[in-house]
Amino acid sequence: MPRRYAEIYPSSPLLNSDAMRHVSAAALMSVRYFQAEPDSMPEEVFAEHHVLLNLCDTPHRVQNRRDGEMRDFTFYKDEIIVTPAGMKSGWRWFGQSDVIVVTLDPAKVQKFAQSELGIILDTQQFADLPQFSDADLCAAGVMLRDALESDDLTSGVMFEAMSRVLLVKLLQRYGQKRPEELALSARFTSDHYGQVLGFIRANLDRTISVDDLAGEVGMSPSHFGRVFKETLGQTPMQYVLAYRIEQAVEMMKDASLPLGSIALDCGFADQAHFSRSFKQITGQTPRHYRALSARN
Repeated sequence: MPRRYAEIYPSSPLLNSDAMRHVSAAALMSVRYFQAEPDSMPEEVFAEHHVLLNLCDTPHRVQNRRDGEMRDFTFYKDEIIVTPAGMKSGWRWFGQSDVIVVTLDPAKVQKFAQSELGIILDTQQFADLPQFSDADLCAAGVMLRDALESDDLTSGVMFEAMSRVLLVKLLQRYGQKRPEELALSARFTSDHYGQVLGFIRANLDRTISVDDLAGEVGMSPSHFGRVFKETLGQTPMQYVLAYRIEQAVEMMKDASLPLGSIALDCGFADQAHFSRSFKQITGQTPRHYRALSARN
């Protein structure tokens, strides 16, 4: 059974984002910073993507076995290794490490790519990239590390911002979009998805029908409904409802916004309709959810 990457670290991280429980970006990724003596990690299959960002000024020897193939190489500063979820991987390093390890849950990455970037990812999501140089991405990682290290009120805000920057950079540069040649015979492509998402965003405060969405991509409603569900795993109206709730949750972080106003801005008929729908999706009423968030 695939394991979480953190379960087999041979040493404890100096910094760990898991302690930032109430930062919403912490749900997208875990960030850990290590300066570890020479050691090794056994080969395992992991349920998460893991990304290693090397900050060490001194090049050092590293061995990485990936799906049975041994790589023995010199690891240089600002080099990165991306290992997709599901790949069997093990490590041995021969010098003191200075690395940031970012782990990503595939389901959350898929959701972020779809809702934030309008991208439909391939099932592997990230390319298998054993070693490459990207100083810009490493610099974003350093800013994440610095946000973890800071103990002031701005650290959560900085971590929130930089975690999104890092993930967007990763997805745009190294994410694997769903190949058009593998698209369904109905041709519901990433471009179609982007059009649908753009329409939902622009019309969030009003009623949206399957006919509206189908018309946006030039398909019949029945055809669109079928290929949309086959591609995204839910009906168009289930998707619209979930998106409305996601946006409502973000708006509810502003305590000055009345729930009734949020309900209308997110396309619900009234506050009662919003409350019923919110509880259907989250298991809590909006009022209870907001109160719990305020206490945390």
